[in-house]
Amino acid sequence: MLRLTTGRVGCLLARRATAAVTTSSTRMASKEVSESVDMSQPMYWDRVDIPLPDKPYKDVLTDADKSLKQKEKGPWGQLTKEEKIALYRLTFCKTYPEMKQQTAEWKTVIGGIFFFLGFTGIVIWWQSVYVYPPRPRTFDDEWKSQQLKRMLDMKINPIQGISAKWDYEKGQWK
Repeated sequence: MLRLTTGRVGCLLARRATAAVTTSSTRMASKEVSESVDMSQPMYWDRVDIPLPDKPYKDVLTDADKSLKQKEKGPWGQLTKEEKIALYRLTFCKTYPEMKQQTAEWKTVIGGIFFFLGFTGIVIWWQSVYVYPPRPRTFDDEWKSQQLKRMLDMKINPIQGISAKWDYEKGQWK
């Protein structure tokens, strides 16, 4: 009887937790905490392989930008260098050299790799000290030499094996 009651209490708590999570996500959606992006709309991005983005960099133009756009319709020889650059920056955020400029991201990647390698080394060291049993005595050099001596004394595989390479009269390897 007690087992049945605890099961019902657990089910009730699970339902309340689920309801709390769904209502909090509903509240978050109503306050527009996260903005969803409509990927079907034209977007702006700087990419070397796509020289002309779907839309200009600046959508909303100030009065100075609007007057500059009016000047753009006239002869370009009358525009100053600064005005031409400003017109370019209305349409594009970065130039090709700016897009091709290398970033320092490789330093972060290498640092992350070294961090995880160091962490892995610490875990392996910890396991060798606290988890794995001690090495068996059969791996010791003394044990291996005694085992080799025993194999030679028993003349194991005397035709092509280890005993064939031992000179029993001189007591050394051939």
